[in-house]
Amino acid sequence: MSQSTVKEEMDALVEELNQHNYNYYVLAMPTIGDFEFDKKLKLLTELELANPDFADPNSPTQRVGGDITKNFITVQHKYPMLSLGNTYNEQDLRDFDERIRKAIGDNFEYVCELKFDGLSISLTYQDGKLIRAVTRGDGTKGDDVTNNIKTINTIPHQIKTDNAPEHFEIRGEIFMHKAAFLKLNASREELGEIPYANPRNFASGTIKMQDSKEVAKRPLDGFIYFLYTDKNEFKTHWESLNAVKDWGFHVCEHNRLVNNIDDVLAFIHHWEEERFKLSYDIDGIVIKINSYAQQQELGFTAKSPRWAISYKYKAAEVETILEKVTYQVGRTGAVTPVANLKPVLLAGTTVKRATLHNANEIERLDLHEGDTVFVEKGGEIIPKIIRVNLDKRLPGTEKVHYLHNCPECGTELIRKEGEAVHYCTNDEGCPPQIVGKIQHFIGRKAMNIDGLGDETIETFYKRGLLNHISDLYTIYQKSDQLKSIERFGERSIENMLGGIEKSKEMPFEKVLFGLGIRYVGETIAKKLAIGVKNIDNLAKATLEELIAIDEIGQRIAESIVEYFGKQEHLQQIELLKSAGLRFEIEEKVITLDSDSLIGKTFVISGVFEAHSREQLKGLIEANGGKILSGISGKLDYLVAGDNMGPSKLEKANKLNIPIISDAELLKMIN
Repeated sequence: MSQSTVKEEMDALVEELNQHNYNYYVLAMPTIGDFEFDKKLKLLTELELANPDFADPNSPTQRVGGDITKNFITVQHKYPMLSLGNTYNEQDLRDFDERIRKAIGDNFEYVCELKFDGLSISLTYQDGKLIRAVTRGDGTKGDDVTNNIKTINTIPHQIKTDNAPEHFEIRGEIFMHKAAFLKLNASREELGEIPYANPRNFASGTIKMQDSKEVAKRPLDGFIYFLYTDKNEFKTHWESLNAVKDWGFHVCEHNRLVNNIDDVLAFIHHWEEERFKLSYDIDGIVIKINSYAQQQELGFTAKSPRWAISYKYKAAEVETILEKVTYQVGRTGAVTPVANLKPVLLAGTTVKRATLHNANEIERLDLHEGDTVFVEKGGEIIPKIIRVNLDKRLPGTEKVHYLHNCPECGTELIRKEGEAVHYCTNDEGCPPQIVGKIQHFIGRKAMNIDGLGDETIETFYKRGLLNHISDLYTIYQKSDQLKSIERFGERSIENMLGGIEKSKEMPFEKVLFGLGIRYVGETIAKKLAIGVKNIDNLAKATLEELIAIDEIGQRIAESIVEYFGKQEHLQQIELLKSAGLRFEIEEKVITLDSDSLIGKTFVISGVFEAHSREQLKGLIEANGGKILSGISGKLDYLVAGDNMGPSKLEKANKLNIPIISDAELLKMIN
């Protein structure tokens, strides 16, 4: 290979791996498996060693982690968050053990820990109180996500012990349990959003959200695995793990103290099978020298400690045949391709289907009909095709092309710029969208209609009893047809009609969420209801007026404008109004505590240490002030907390609007 070709290959690898790092750490949306990434990284490392003159200073081989985001305050780590050297084979572990013996002799112990597939975090405590939580970032500095971490129940805000040092730093991993991931991803798909590939991505994406109240709704967990103190409080890592457990920290119960490399390998072999029984994902085992004195003697390389290594399990994968590609149409019209496979046993379960996500994924895989494919189910709870076995591709097979028209109703699909998903726009005539929309409307988080379930809605639709949400409120007129349905007797009909009647009492934000407008989830529906007061204001709101409402972005605003631009939707709303549903918020009569804020207007933005935003809103209104939905020339004060949106701050500065803290607000009241 010529020198110029080597240089080109190295540059291409640097560019590709840096992009994969960005996808993994910042976007939390990786497009490549760990094994493939590590193979490419190893190749780049070998090329750099052989050709040091061509090495790029921005090479991922010179980095510890990923990137920091621009949405949080950047904090320098007191103790660098280094990465671990890793391997996929046992001989490397025996070589590691031999190097340790040459350096410190034969008298040492190992601590074996599960390698959690989550987001690394550094927690700093002062006088027993959590004062800062910072992500790994690039290893030397990371994002301050303290408010978000405080929403996790297993992370103590205050430790109740006199035995802990005044100041210490503790490292851990934030993760999401598989059951929570599946439930939350289902909600994401309902909103027409791209589902996360695995719990690790979901946990990472959650920690990087700007609104800690939203973070609190997503059940995260965390394990602690290392303690840093200025003075040597303990002699061994095992001793420190037991101590921090006594202090109230969540330490994994599966950690083991072992005497030799054979015990380490036995631990690895045990968890290679048992890991699938855990409620959370692990992708390997971490092995550490137990003695702190021996750790210090072994020292560090520029990137990683010499006294620790990780063994990574290769994601479970099997080879099978792609029988055909079918398509599912969701409630919001999102069309998802699904690979139908020849049944195969993978990680303890029989796999018949695998997600293909979108058209980009089909193109990336270069799928052909009848292809032999490799299916993976490691961190991916949902099976995924990772590559095609080109050696087994049959000659003359046709390439798989994504649909142009909806598989259910034939409507031409659209794909908006910047989005990966194709949509069917025929939401009033496409069967799965009609059924899905009504099922969403009756759901517990929306109208919560007792006596109706998903199967009943499907049955009613097939029999022509329901075609729109509004048909629910006239179904009592079809009682004879209802009685003819098997297992649907008088009592069932009474319960259903009672539930439908009671749903008319549901508040405006529940009705708004129940309409199923794309990207309008439960929280956004509440924000909109408060911001616009009634459905008529929402229907005529401009893009700019919507974006001015707290937490409403461009994409949500465009979806709302598009929804109310359709005559069919407006007709449905009129029918629902006639049925007696509530389409305006119930204004509360407020008795003022004082008149100190009369005539003054406020917008609250960011996260506050001492108060919730709802508490501040209540204080302002109780003392005569008025809350505005967005920043404009009419605004008197912006009450700003941590992690406030940069666009709001910029607009307030441009309009010379005073920016005050919650403490200053209280002074104004008092």
